[in-house]
Formats: sequence, C-alpha cells, structure tokens
Amino acid sequence: MRTRVKICGITRRQDAEFAVKSGADAIGLVFYEPSPRAVTAAQAALITAQLPPFVAIVGLFVNASAEMVRQTLEQVPLSLLQFHGDESAEFCEQFNMPYIKAVRMQTAADLTHADMQFSKASALLLDSYQHGVPGGTGQTFDWSMITAISKPLILAGGLTTDNVAAAIKQVSPYAVDVSGGVEESKGLKSNNKISAFMREVANA
Repeated sequence: MRTRVKICGITRRQDAEFAVKSGADAIGLVFYEPSPRAVTAAQAALITAQLPPFVAIVGLFVNASAEMVRQTLEQVPLSLLQFHGDESAEFCEQFNMPYIKAVRMQTAADLTHADMQFSKASALLLDSYQHGVPGGTGQTFDWSMITAISKPLILAGGLTTDNVAAAIKQVSPYAVDVSGGVEESKGLKSNNKISAFMREVANA
C-alpha cells in the first residue's frame, strides 16, 4: 500500500494548489495563533475554496475552545480535525467529525496509552516531544519507540527529502506529515521541495 502524504502549515492558496497538483492526499491548516503558520478561518476559506475533490482538508487545533472549533467548521470545509494539545477523547469526539490525535513521543508507552485513550480516533499522528511546544519543532524522534497499534499511524516530526524514505522503510506508516521540511521559510512552501519530497515518498 502506498504511503499517503499530508502537507501541513499551508498559508497560501498557491501552495495548496501545488501540493494537490503534486499528489498530496491532504493539506493541513493551522488554527493556532502562536504558530508562525497560523491562518484565520477567513484566510483558510480562501485557500480551500474549490480545491479539487478527493483531497482531505485538515484543521489543526491546539487546546482550542469547542466554540472556536465549531466557528471554524462553519467557515472552512474541513474533512478532518487534528488535535495537537491536551484535549480529552470526549472533547475530540463532540464534533461528530473524524479526527486524528497527535502524540508527542517521549516513550513507547505514550503511543500505547494514546491508542487506548483515543479509541475512536481515525489515526494517531506521532510527533517529536519538546517541552512547552505542541508541535512543529522540525526535530525527529527515535522511531524505534514506535510499536504496532490498532489504528493507522501518521509519522511527523522533522521529516525532509533527506530522511523520509528511511522513515517509511523503518516505520511503514499509513501516512507521513511534513511542514517545515518543504518550506522556503516558515509558512511559505517551496515547489521544488514539495516535488522532491513526493518523489522520495513514491520511491521509498
């Protein structure tokens, strides 16, 4: 089975269009104000308007209020929610939308605990742990901590053209998630890096 790709932290319409054209299965929009890749719901609506079908539009939230998530859903055609903070399973499930839960990996136990706690999640996204930072660190973690679980795994954290093939060969994830690894600068994607990343995934 081929490895799916999500390109996260999209802030410009042209980057979304190029990601889709290059074969990305999903684009990610960050609704977390402190992030350098944050977008407003109004910006996200413009970025996603009339994108081609069969591409998932993922909204990333970090300890957002339920009201903020609902308001975003009213304005942006999200197909999947991604929770990157300290949200409970009950919080994630209240929107009647498929969701993925991010796990900041410190030990193998973090993964098995999340697998049990978030039993209704569509997938778990594994990211690097850095104290006080909810994600987007640009750092890899020790992939040998990853154990087999019942749901699909999405591998994130410091992936680039240089290491994504090795990551796929070692972990065999359902999907990989990249943001900083395909950027010119924070929030601005590079067409060349997106193309190279997609080639490495296809050839892994």
